[in-house]
Amino acid sequence: MSIQGLEFSIESLGDIPLNATMNIQPGELVALLGPSGSGKTTLLRSLAGLYNQINGNIYSGEYCWLDSEKNICLKPEKRSLGMVFQSYALFPHLTAIENVMLPLLNRLSKANATEKALKWLERVNLAGLEKRKPHELSGGQRQRVALARALVADPALLLLDEPFSAVDQTTRFKLRRELALLRDEIKSPIILVTHDLEEAMQLADRICILHHGQILQVDAPELLMTHPKNTHSS
Repeated sequence: MSIQGLEFSIESLGDIPLNATMNIQPGELVALLGPSGSGKTTLLRSLAGLYNQINGNIYSGEYCWLDSEKNICLKPEKRSLGMVFQSYALFPHLTAIENVMLPLLNRLSKANATEKALKWLERVNLAGLEKRKPHELSGGQRQRVALARALVADPALLLLDEPFSAVDQTTRFKLRRELALLRDEIKSPIILVTHDLEEAMQLADRICILHHGQILQVDAPELLMTHPKNTHSS
């Protein structure tokens, strides 16, 4: 699969305010930062196809995921997505490797899916734990399984919804560091929802400040800190 960027311009039709336009390059990580209710999760859900009360367009390279004028709105499973949630969202009855293999089962043979899943478990430092079920893993290990599952199918877009908020501070720091090291292997655009400025500063190429569904500023972390724009809503 060729490396694709992400372009979108969307506006909410529902009660939740959202009006956002952005272009994200392949391999670029953009952190969405803002208080609760600022529209971070709504934007993420809109890109994933989980919130459809929107007008506008979403393009992954030349692939159209949403064009409201043409009545195009792909279902989540038709968008090439990897998602990591703060709650892990693992299947409790499946082992680590079975969870990671899920996105591959309709694409590869079982042998090839197993091989690729094992490689990703090794990349997230879980080699030897592939037969354990979620209840046999720590919170940090569960989130590593979730990250491997999100990446195993080479998604066109990786969405991270506060992925480290459910673990303790020490584990959070380790997971951030591991994600930073994995960046060279992740060719897709990455969007990280976070409340944590330190996390955004550490991981993001650009930080997007959201307030009441509006983008107030999108800049590299150092520019954001040295040249903040007026954050008062109009």
